[in-house]
Amino acid sequence: MTTQLTATQQAILAHAHQHTAGKIEWFPENIKGGARQKVLDGLFNRALITKSASDWLIAAEGYDALGVPRKGAINAPAADTNTAPANPKTPRTRENSKQAQMIELLKRSDGATLNQLIEATGWQAHTVRGAMAGALKKKLGLTITSDKATGQERTYRISSEGVTA
Repeated sequence: MTTQLTATQQAILAHAHQHTAGKIEWFPENIKGGARQKVLDGLFNRALITKSASDWLIAAEGYDALGVPRKGAINAPAADTNTAPANPKTPRTRENSKQAQMIELLKRSDGATLNQLIEATGWQAHTVRGAMAGALKKKLGLTITSDKATGQERTYRISSEGVTA
């Protein structure tokens, strides 16, 4: 299955592949300031780019998404090949973030209830549910299951196939 790229992601990766041996240096004119960082974060979270010292480089998964052979490997130190996760579904979140707290709670064998997630994050119920559906399921590709025993609260957990150890 090929990774779907947005038009912006496609343009940035294609330019880096064609003009800078895989180094991310160019952004479309309409992508400025914080938007550039958001685009970089999105590419990094999907394991399409990797960090080398102060440079961003196309990762192997990025070349695969473009459908082109890897180019300019001589410019990337050999150690950089280990910075891109082998599995693009590996959660990439900051430590101590609310998202990381949610993941830790959901990884527990007994999972977490909605109220436990609300208490841990300080978010409202609809925000916690949205984070599970959007950030955890769609963005990070985690498999979240839920069950509800009679007379008890619904329990959510990351299923074992959704976790890489």
